[in-house]
Amino acid sequence: MKPHRWVTDEPVIPFECNVIYEDAGIIVVDKPHFLATTPRGMWYRQTALIRLRERYGEPDITPAHRLDRLTAGVVVFVRDPALRRAYQMLFQERRTRKVYECLAPCAPVVRPETGTVAPLAPPRPFPLVRRSHIVKDRGRLQAYEIPGAVNAETVIERGGLVRSAGEQVCRYTLRPRTGKTHQLRVHMASLGLPIVGDDLYPNIETRAYDDFSRPLELVARSLEFDDPVTGEPRRFVSRVPLGLNG
Repeated sequence: MKPHRWVTDEPVIPFECNVIYEDAGIIVVDKPHFLATTPRGMWYRQTALIRLRERYGEPDITPAHRLDRLTAGVVVFVRDPALRRAYQMLFQERRTRKVYECLAPCAPVVRPETGTVAPLAPPRPFPLVRRSHIVKDRGRLQAYEIPGAVNAETVIERGGLVRSAGEQVCRYTLRPRTGKTHQLRVHMASLGLPIVGDDLYPNIETRAYDDFSRPLELVARSLEFDDPVTGEPRRFVSRVPLGLNG
């Protein structure tokens, strides 16, 4: 494995990465907002991977999948190198069931410029399925949608009212059927429902790298799969709360 670059000037991210479950093969964590899954750019020790390697003294720990730095929730790490491929293929082959929760405006849905929006219980607007073609170019911060064959699909359900940062917003449940980069953030913004705290969608906002005051209100709430080693059904649930700025 390629060694990671050591970063000497790195701010401390003041949030714990709690372990939900562990056995001889895997470690499942509840990743907080702002903590990257793996080293990238200026972040090295302040990442979930390096924190785990240092905590357990196990340099072979490897992520089975990743969450964006700003997204909180359930992440699976593999501690036994012999099992690495089995768990990583679960995610690559989409044999997992993921449920996310987010906070976003309670506004009516806006018709997107491309792709489709299909209510699943008409005439009610929710739940709905959003389908589009998402592209993410290397070196470009934002992913974006273009006309073309559908490669991104999300089921979106609207829940109850929540107060966040002094405003009334709604809680949404998101079930991605695909795993494109920034898919949930792009799909919500395209509907005129940008996720609270999103500094990329629909517009890029510049924030200080050590400003932890406005988290992206998006959590990978639950993860289910049949264990590739034992066949046992697994379900892990995040306890990271939403709307603490209320």
